[in-house]
Amino acid sequence: MARVWATYRANRMGMIGLVILIFFIALALLAPLVVSSDGLDATKATGQPLRPPSWGFPFGTDDLGRSVLTLTIWGSRVSLLVGFMATLLSIFIGAVIGIAAGYFGGWRENVLMRVTDWFLVIPFLPLAIVLASLLGRSLFNIILVIGVTSWPGTARLVRAQTLSVKTRPYVERARALGAGTWHTITRHILPNVFPLIFANTILVVAVAILSETTLSFLGLGDPLRVSWGSILEFAFSAGAGGAGAWWWLVPPGVAIVLVVLAFTMCGYAL
Repeated sequence: MARVWATYRANRMGMIGLVILIFFIALALLAPLVVSSDGLDATKATGQPLRPPSWGFPFGTDDLGRSVLTLTIWGSRVSLLVGFMATLLSIFIGAVIGIAAGYFGGWRENVLMRVTDWFLVIPFLPLAIVLASLLGRSLFNIILVIGVTSWPGTARLVRAQTLSVKTRPYVERARALGAGTWHTITRHILPNVFPLIFANTILVVAVAILSETTLSFLGLGDPLRVSWGSILEFAFSAGAGGAGAWWWLVPPGVAIVLVVLAFTMCGYAL
């Protein structure tokens, strides 16, 4: 880890992305200490509807008089939570299928790869929209939909690395000494595939956040929680663009761009 950090620290792009990422994660974790959640309740709104940025409301207000700054800060919690949880599910499915296909080979590899190809052929967004519509609008369903539709790329990467690792001398030596399948996978295959999984995880988080934003913007997100995508969806439905209320659209949009950019920069650095 010390060697990895020393190498990573020398990458300017990676450090910039890490700083941006730490800022947004800290903002999401400390949201209750920064602004009160009462600002999310329309009945407790203290501002005038659709007011531009001012000293009292730095990001302006929405059509209900709520502070856009409050909405953006609290929206980061849901967007990042969905991004991380959906990524964990996606990486788990992709890693299991990729390692199993690469290690066992034969008919099992053919079956698993054909299932993977099937998911790759179907466009991601229409499939996610159909699943989200069938399962209903909830935070858990959004995480599930993104997780089960974004794993194929990881599976193919992990399979390729597994095919390379399983032919190396130390793996053959372990088999010759009587190592079983579970021991070989957990002690030799997985540790050497994990760096690729970890680096790919960082990039998948960015995709998951964009997917959550897209589904929420299309009205398929959790109606009881505020996320960056739902803020944009509410603003679009209320005609913020036509009314010239740019302050309602810009903050969540910029937040999405910065977080996705940060994850992408960190991923490439890793």
